[in-house]
Amino acid sequence: MQHFFVPPSQVGEGEILVTGPDVNHMRNVLRMRPGEELVVSDGNNRQYRCAIDHYEGENAFLSILEEKETDTELPSRIYLFQGLPKQEKMEWIVQKSVELGVCQVIPVATRRSVVRLDEKKAAKKVARWQQIAESAAKQAGRGYIPQVGEVQSYARALEQAAELDVVLIPYELERDVRRSREILEGIRPGQSVGIFIGPEGGFEKEEVEAALAAGAYPISLGRRILRTETAGLTVLSLLMFHLEA
Repeated sequence: MQHFFVPPSQVGEGEILVTGPDVNHMRNVLRMRPGEELVVSDGNNRQYRCAIDHYEGENAFLSILEEKETDTELPSRIYLFQGLPKQEKMEWIVQKSVELGVCQVIPVATRRSVVRLDEKKAAKKVARWQQIAESAAKQAGRGYIPQVGEVQSYARALEQAAELDVVLIPYELERDVRRSREILEGIRPGQSVGIFIGPEGGFEKEEVEAALAAGAYPISLGRRILRTETAGLTVLSLLMFHLEA
């Protein structure tokens, strides 16, 4: 069943108003007709099973058939601070991290980031990544659309992470897998969690030291060296399994 998002302000008594590009997608791409059913989320953990009532201009009016609370969100808000990778890897990372339950993806320019984006290019990239996040949220049945933040400096990312309850930084020189397991298992539902992932080549030693000084926990992801597009998804998978158990 097709899945769309609307703001809570467009949810009325027994009906939902859909506006913008989604209307064109419904009517002209999917060729959905009055009477066809779809799912709508309001971004506030409410989900509605609806039927198309009618189209009027650039609007679609839906009748609410069933309302329920979304049960697809993790009990903790997880923030992925991702060092800018090369080529189109960021698109893959955004898509899969949204599927795994991330709350927000924050692109970070680190010392070893090969990609350097000026303000104009960064804005275009973030807009593209946000579209991917929305598409992935629809596919995964998420209750809201995770946000892709603006590209941050490493120092600014650490400042933002300081507001979170737990911050993790996978580090290839961290060998204590048992301690890493204890740290992950110690995270409780309701806590906010930040994950710092380096680009290709990882973090500089000084960057890791700065994160540790700010209170981050170094963790090991095993004896193998993971690619940047694999490391963050591994941590997210471990946290998803732990928090939903």
